[in-house]
Amino acid sequence: MTEAVEQNRTQTPEGGTEQAQNRKAARRGGGNPATRGRTTIADGVVEKIAGLAARDVVGVHTMGSGLSRTFGAVRDRVPGGSKSVTRGVKAEVGEVQTALDLEIVVDYGVAIADVAQAVRENVIAAVERMTGLEVVEVNIAVSDVKLPDEEDEEPEAPRIQ
Repeated sequence: MTEAVEQNRTQTPEGGTEQAQNRKAARRGGGNPATRGRTTIADGVVEKIAGLAARDVVGVHTMGSGLSRTFGAVRDRVPGGSKSVTRGVKAEVGEVQTALDLEIVVDYGVAIADVAQAVRENVIAAVERMTGLEVVEVNIAVSDVKLPDEEDEEPEAPRIQ
């Protein structure tokens, strides 16, 4: 070994090398890294996660009340505007817990209680997995039923031919 490397590996009185002692010192810093700072999660983040998770459930036609869907349809038509995944979702986020209120429209013919239960389970699983927050409640309001012969209030984007 070269002389410089030998100097870096000099023995310490405790029996370890000085280089190893320096590495240990560099890793110190007060214990568990999870306790070295604070993470905050905005209400909007939880609302997006919950909105996407609720829309994934079969039987959920759309989210939000008639008025919010109407405003959303107008907003979606504005150039540069995007579909609001938080429509129909309200979250209250604390330091370790969150509570959610969802407003959904279900498809005609589905068992509303089953859809609500599936939405609740999917939302809780997604929010807890992604945020680490405990979901204390998910309140679901079914504001409408989409009949098969009804037109959607939100027309699809025009297709390019």
